[in-house]
Amino acid sequence: MAEAQSMPGADSAGEAVAAAVESSVVTRTSAPPSFDVADFPVPHGREEEWRFTPLDRLRGLHDGTAAADGSMKVELSAPEGVTVETVGLDDPRVGRAGTPVDRVAAQAFSSVEKATVVAVPRDAVLPEPVRLSLHGEGGVTFGHTIFDIGAFAEAVLVLDHTGDTVRGANVEFLVGDGAKLTVVSVQDWDDTAVHVTQHNVLVGRDASVKSIVVTFGGDVVRVHPRVSYAGPGGEAELYGLYFTDEGQHHEHRLLVDHNAPNCRSNVAYKGALQGETARAVWIGDVVIRAQATGTDTYELNRNLVLTDGARVHSVPNLEIETGEIQGAGHASATGRFEDEQLFYLMARGIPAEEARRLVVRGFFAELVQQIGVTDVEERLLAKLEAELAESIA
Repeated sequence: MAEAQSMPGADSAGEAVAAAVESSVVTRTSAPPSFDVADFPVPHGREEEWRFTPLDRLRGLHDGTAAADGSMKVELSAPEGVTVETVGLDDPRVGRAGTPVDRVAAQAFSSVEKATVVAVPRDAVLPEPVRLSLHGEGGVTFGHTIFDIGAFAEAVLVLDHTGDTVRGANVEFLVGDGAKLTVVSVQDWDDTAVHVTQHNVLVGRDASVKSIVVTFGGDVVRVHPRVSYAGPGGEAELYGLYFTDEGQHHEHRLLVDHNAPNCRSNVAYKGALQGETARAVWIGDVVIRAQATGTDTYELNRNLVLTDGARVHSVPNLEIETGEIQGAGHASATGRFEDEQLFYLMARGIPAEEARRLVVRGFFAELVQQIGVTDVEERLLAKLEAELAESIA
């Protein structure tokens, strides 16, 4: 854990935050968090954090054989006042939201020389979203991006991933005191892409964050959102939806580290799977520290299996170190279509095929509505319709 504290350029406040973040849930990881890839053993698939991941399909991201030989087309659009700069890894904002907790995240950090910082100034209320589009053009790419949201600012970020690449990345969100941030991350890669990324979110005092992770494409996609709090009164909403097709592996591993008093979190992820070899993994970790009195948290995962052979692993974990909380709970369920729902619709003259589509649409509807960006919602609904047209007949 000393690596983050000794990072060049880290001030005392940044060191304290990094130390707090690093303390989170090391019991289920094979090595302590670190920026140095050498501190992580090459995984073999028996480790807790890798036991569901098809390592042989990561194309060398996990063992150091993936060299940065690819290209990524990057497009950024932002309202007036938003600044973009390229900084060295000794910038105090780099690593402030969190430290790599697995070998791929550390490999991504070790493979870049610069980080991109997108900053929203204090008190700014952005009239339109900040949009960052990443289009893979082949080969292996790595990246480190930081979104620095000033105190009392309000912003919406849309991260759009398309094309073909083998991608290892770290993304940080620094949310200032009293700020409000909505992040929509869309993984709509080509079917041959591999994407492993760690999202670190640091929520300021009385700040609020809403994260929506949407995964449709890719051969293997593994997204690891991690949330911690820089002061009391913070709130985090983590939503996600995934549609996993034949041959795809979609993995979402979440951690909410309640390390400050009177903070809230709500997690809701839903997935649908089709195809005999479709695989999905959802791991939801919530930790309530001894000092996090007044915490209110809940996590939910629901999975709808559309065809025989598809398999999903859903593992909610809740660790509580204090009894002085408002509430804490979790729920997980995986199943096929409910016959009662289909019967209800078919009894009113709706054909079986359309009835099944309506059930799936309704399953995802509440999460799609959380996005709040009209063009993104319409695009995802169209994508969902295309997936359903292929599977439900």
